[in-house]
Amino acid sequence: MEKLAVVAIGGNSLIKDEKKRTVQDQYEAVCETTEQLISIIRSGYNIIVTHGNGPQVGFALRRAELAYQTGGLPLVPLVTCGAGTQGEIGYQIQQALGNDFVRHGISKKTVTVVTQCLVDKNDAGFQNPTKPIGSFYKKDECEKLISENPGWTMVEDSGRGYRRVVPSPKPQDIIEKETIKELVKAGNCIIAAGGGGLPVIRGEKGLLEGIDAVIDKDFASSLLAREVKADLLIISTGVPRVCLNFGKPDQKELNHVKVHELKKYAEEGHFAPGSMLPKILAIIEFIEGGGERAIITSPESLSLAIEGKAGTHIEK
Repeated sequence: MEKLAVVAIGGNSLIKDEKKRTVQDQYEAVCETTEQLISIIRSGYNIIVTHGNGPQVGFALRRAELAYQTGGLPLVPLVTCGAGTQGEIGYQIQQALGNDFVRHGISKKTVTVVTQCLVDKNDAGFQNPTKPIGSFYKKDECEKLISENPGWTMVEDSGRGYRRVVPSPKPQDIIEKETIKELVKAGNCIIAAGGGGLPVIRGEKGLLEGIDAVIDKDFASSLLAREVKADLLIISTGVPRVCLNFGKPDQKELNHVKVHELKKYAEEGHFAPGSMLPKILAIIEFIEGGGERAIITSPESLSLAIEGKAGTHIEK
């Protein structure tokens, strides 16, 4: 019987060079990553691929803003931009992985699930939006946008102009989890929870409503991995291994670590809040929630990591 791994790919890893940001450039980066995923499948795992969308949703929002500014077209809600990037990136991963299956003679199918994540409408993050998105605006443009969108929060950003900030609530539930389970049970490889999932709340009658926010994709990946009872959670990032004292003369790579040790390192402040810390906390939640083990490594090291030759391996 196949084991199950959830593999989280960073949105920034799909744009490796600021001079190469076209759709084709991104697809080529996707192809490099999916080739690495073949090693995970051949080692006995079925996979669910999750992915970030930070740069991509920023591009989508910017396109909508330019269309609004120059052509008078209506602005597109952030949550809708998120849905678009789920489909766009999911399509690229789905196609690239499917082509890899053909090349390697693997009898599998892959499918993308546009995924909603339930968040608490009373989450503290909604009271203190901190996640900057989109473009910079002059003061008069900012005032006009606020008048047209009363729910927006905009702040002055380092003298560069005014920018919108949005909440980043914790995910509480994966709405499509049962569908994902059924697709996995049938042997399919799934792309899901793109960009951390689309944030939704339940209204007074229990009906779902999209809300403009950004969910951390590592927390969403951890939640999904727990919901589907994955055996392994892999989070890819910009470094091959987690380090203590990162960037300092006494930097130390972590090869194998117990989850209680990782918690201690996190409490000691070894991991930056905006980069490695969310990944560490997501891994801790996964293992304490019943997961067997986890790996943090770079996209290009995935095949070596599954063989135990790269990455930071975390166990109970």
